[in-house]
Amino acid sequence: MSKYEIVGLMSGTSLDGLDISHVIYTKETDSWSFELKNANTYRYSDDLKRQLSNAKEKSVPALAALDKEFGREMATMVNKFISENKLNKANINAIASHGQTVYHQPQNGFSYQIGCGSTLAYLTGIPVINDFRNKDIIAGGQGAPLVPIGDKLLFNDEADAFLNLGGFCNLTFQSNDGSWKAFDVAPCNLPINKLAELKGQEYDKNGALAKKGSIDFFLLDLLNNLPYYGMDIPKSLGTEWLDHEFYPLIKFNKNTEDNLATITEHVAIQIAKNLNDREIRSVYITGGGSFNKFLLERIQHHTAVEIKIPTDDIINFKEAIVFGFLGALYLSKESNNLPSATGASKNVICGVYHCP
Repeated sequence: MSKYEIVGLMSGTSLDGLDISHVIYTKETDSWSFELKNANTYRYSDDLKRQLSNAKEKSVPALAALDKEFGREMATMVNKFISENKLNKANINAIASHGQTVYHQPQNGFSYQIGCGSTLAYLTGIPVINDFRNKDIIAGGQGAPLVPIGDKLLFNDEADAFLNLGGFCNLTFQSNDGSWKAFDVAPCNLPINKLAELKGQEYDKNGALAKKGSIDFFLLDLLNNLPYYGMDIPKSLGTEWLDHEFYPLIKFNKNTEDNLATITEHVAIQIAKNLNDREIRSVYITGGGSFNKFLLERIQHHTAVEIKIPTDDIINFKEAIVFGFLGALYLSKESNNLPSATGASKNVICGVYHCP
């Protein structure tokens, strides 16, 4: 039996804050299990959130400086988390950090996440594993999604499929041939939050704004016919796609509630279509979007699939838990990508190790 005590860090495209999980991962023979000991989210300051949001527009020197600054900020948050939960650093095998994605361009051979691993390791005194996406891309994959290895090895008994409603929504499922598939279905919280901010809100709580609006069927048709939805899997989305393909279709000076109603309906239709086409019977939903009651209602309107919602800790911290698990697999010298999901040519051990 092997045990790994890992602090997992996740910073998603929604920029809600840094999700931190403290988990014990246990391997017995060929079976993995986990115990979530502590978890918390540390909100970003307005200045840091603004810098991260505008990161892709920065010059190379400015982006390099932000990489170091974000590494320092993450270290401060991790040290606070360790202090608040009275953890012994000597017992922690590693910090496994996703970082903040600035560019995701697998078609050009790279994905770039900031949050300097060496800075984080030095300032916490704990080894850090980060940069989980690029080895998969080097092996011919999309570098995403990586969460399916956790769905397969940690959550397999919960449902037929797994849906994460984050900045983008992604689906993991087991195909008829037994292989695991995963892909980004559509955008989710990123455009919804962007519109909610026009109403002075950080997000559309419970989908209340969208529920007030009326669907713009012309816009809905344009969104549903974007070329991405007709592409074969594996495939993945990044903010570049939103900027170049999605946002140009939306008239942001129009009624915000109507735009929110239309985009929420679009997301629900794309999710339901993929669940229905794959004859999925039950789906386990996590991520911030699972608190959007109206979105869940619209998904259920378009599909008879059983929707399963876990505890709030799993909803909020599943990705941090799984990236911690990628770190445990790295330390166990086991592959931590799923080529059937990412399109990589082979299993590889993703990640870069930084000594304190």
